[in-house]
Amino acid sequence: MISISINKLVLSLTIFACVAFASCNNEGEKTAGNDSTEAKTTALADTLKPISEPLISTIYTADPSAHVFNGKIYIYPSHDYEAGIPQDDLGSHFAMKDYHVLSMDSITGKATDNGVALDIKDVPWAGRQMWAPDAAFANNTYYLYFPVKDKKDVFHIGAATSSSPVGPFKAEPNPIAGTYSMDPAVFKDDDGSYYMYFGGIWGGQLQRWSTGKYVAKDEYPADDQPALTPKVAKMNKNMVSFDGKVKDLVIQDENGKPLLAGDSTRRFFEASWMHKYNGKYYFSYSTGNTHYIVYAMGDNPWGPFTYKGVVLNPVRGWTNHHSIVEVNGKWYLFYHDVQLSGQTHLRNVKVTELHYRPDGTIETIDPYK
Repeated sequence: MISISINKLVLSLTIFACVAFASCNNEGEKTAGNDSTEAKTTALADTLKPISEPLISTIYTADPSAHVFNGKIYIYPSHDYEAGIPQDDLGSHFAMKDYHVLSMDSITGKATDNGVALDIKDVPWAGRQMWAPDAAFANNTYYLYFPVKDKKDVFHIGAATSSSPVGPFKAEPNPIAGTYSMDPAVFKDDDGSYYMYFGGIWGGQLQRWSTGKYVAKDEYPADDQPALTPKVAKMNKNMVSFDGKVKDLVIQDENGKPLLAGDSTRRFFEASWMHKYNGKYYFSYSTGNTHYIVYAMGDNPWGPFTYKGVVLNPVRGWTNHHSIVEVNGKWYLFYHDVQLSGQTHLRNVKVTELHYRPDGTIETIDPYK
């Protein structure tokens, strides 16, 4: 359980910020706010000091997927900007239209913005909203994986390729067959196999695929029923198609029962990430409207995974989305908050060190002190 002191303060700040700034993200924000609430939010924020600073301030970035390629750190984030679109519960104001890749020579070094890596106008099937991406290296090629709504406003996941980790990337003419929803995360196992994890509820449309086909109606399981699951598929060697069917990734409690839809502090919402440590698989994700990054552990990349605890307590802003990567023998958590703008659709990426306990569980990180 989280401690009463700083974590209650952080969670209160998140709730106040969500109301005061009236711009909670893609997946179901509620609009309200007044001067009194904003004053309370400002006063509360002044009592907190972030544990890390934004990696870059020349553009707004979020959802950082970090990788080490050839000894250098590359970060594949969303590129936030002010689109001037009114906010709604489906996140229409998150109207990102391109990707930039950040690079760092070391974990404490300066982050470099390498310019536009892929623009929505160069994706033949794309309609709008280029959300959280990921990347991989195989076949002497760099692959960028990205969710974007097609011209019928349905999310699918596309792939693009480049000879350079920073692009420019050339998009495949069609989305990856069998993909839907958002937030792709591609994991390379020790045997060289690659797996894609994806999915997100609310604005991510995962709830519209419960029949196996897209239905433009939001239907969620009852609170006492198993929660919607993230999805996993093995990648073919060409890295732009799946080897077999998409499967459910089951997250269970300590008694081996699937987490329930009403268990909003533990159940999956969005932001899949997979990493491996000491032979164990760690599936981490965001709980969305309760604002935690949490994790579950398993013995293989398909699951099931058993819920273990909180990686990161709530940040300022409505969303969070992360990655966990090893750099020179140490482990780091990349994440975002809204330190630069104070607005939840204009975010900034950060990094902090992550620590394991002797039993392999992860020490919870407080983003403020």
